[in-house]
Amino acid sequence: MNLDDAGVVITGGGGGIGGALARRFAAAGARVVVADLDAEAVERVAREVGGVAVVGDAASEDGVSRLIERAKAELGEIELFCANAGVAPHGGPEAPEDAWARAWEINVMAHVRAAKLLLPDWLERGRGRFLATVSAAGLLTMLGSAPYSVTKHGALAFAEWLSATYRHRGITVQAVCPQGVRTNMLAGTGSGGQLLMAGSAIDPSDVADEVMKGLADGRFLILPHPEVREYYETRATSTDRWLGGMNKLQQKIEALPK
Repeated sequence: MNLDDAGVVITGGGGGIGGALARRFAAAGARVVVADLDAEAVERVAREVGGVAVVGDAASEDGVSRLIERAKAELGEIELFCANAGVAPHGGPEAPEDAWARAWEINVMAHVRAAKLLLPDWLERGRGRFLATVSAAGLLTMLGSAPYSVTKHGALAFAEWLSATYRHRGITVQAVCPQGVRTNMLAGTGSGGQLLMAGSAIDPSDVADEVMKGLADGRFLILPHPEVREYYETRATSTDRWLGGMNKLQQKIEALPK
């Protein structure tokens, strides 16, 4: 994909992976719209990259509609949409209903709602690209957060469906699936998350590097942590062995000092 003068939208663009993508795309010549609930953060990133900040909820139906309407007004065509915003509430079945609902809205339905509004123009033009920040949790799981694991699996499933349904009509769909990334989300995972991911954590700029390579070669899965491919293959071909290994990690988490 040639990013020079391309119109790009990034949700969750106020920092972390979203901010790194905005910087990398702008450096490649893209015209960028960044969206986030955090007004101060997203406006800072927009100023840095010479882009446009949209403050609001990129998960709600109205929020997605306003974002895409504003982006079209600013960019003309949206050639790349990065569904990057995400939340990772702690807990399992006991997690509050509103935490499950919010994870579903942001991690899955925001992608569905954006695709619904983007596809008519993309199909008419015969081109468009949808990049979903799925996380390795969508390929594997995330101990300590059932809502995150379940909804990231949903995000991957939706991205797969989009690709299988529309790739012959010029729509490219890609899923970026990092493990630990040095962001506020990783910091909020607590001692369990640090045990699982801190040792192999990478910077958001490293994720942006891999995304640029993925945009160049068009592959569906973009894996900033190459070892995730091996884990994913083991999960598919030796499921019980993989689950046993994950359970051992869970036991290590439970043995950590409280």
